[in-house]
Amino acid sequence: MQNSNPPLKVSDLKSTAMNVHHILIDDRNPEHRELSICRSGTVNRIRLQDAGYRVYASLEIDPHDYAALFHYRIIEACNTLPFLSESANGLDSWDEAFLHRSNLGRLAAILSDAAGKIDRQKSETIVLGWQDQPVAVAYLRRIDPQKTLEFLEKLLLFVKKSEKEECDLEFIL
Repeated sequence: MQNSNPPLKVSDLKSTAMNVHHILIDDRNPEHRELSICRSGTVNRIRLQDAGYRVYASLEIDPHDYAALFHYRIIEACNTLPFLSESANGLDSWDEAFLHRSNLGRLAAILSDAAGKIDRQKSETIVLGWQDQPVAVAYLRRIDPQKTLEFLEKLLLFVKKSEKEECDLEFIL
């Protein structure tokens, strides 16, 4: 669905009664894409046993789908799996985590289950984060469930193909 409204700019912000500015993230706006709150990621198909680091295939996670993975608690559900990460936080934002191929079937089941729980008719506006200084700002994002479901379908196919090819996964969030 095309949005007929022009992209919001940081300079277009209006203040609310509580004197908090609200920014609705618009991925078409280059100023918004440069905000640190506008995160994206990648899932790489790798083999942990390779002598050198080699990426066999990649799936990009755009900022909308990145936010949706956290909003729908899919990342939280995935953390029931034994992800390896330097931070020891498992799968988390601002981190890189690896999942051994022996767990890809379980990951596929988690993704399928999560997709089944998403209300296809319910678009939502979520709070990505906020700051108090130098000006109070709340960063918002609209979550389109259909777009999320399309991404989950791509991710599920990526996971299944990775399992078939006996590959592991690297998540860069």
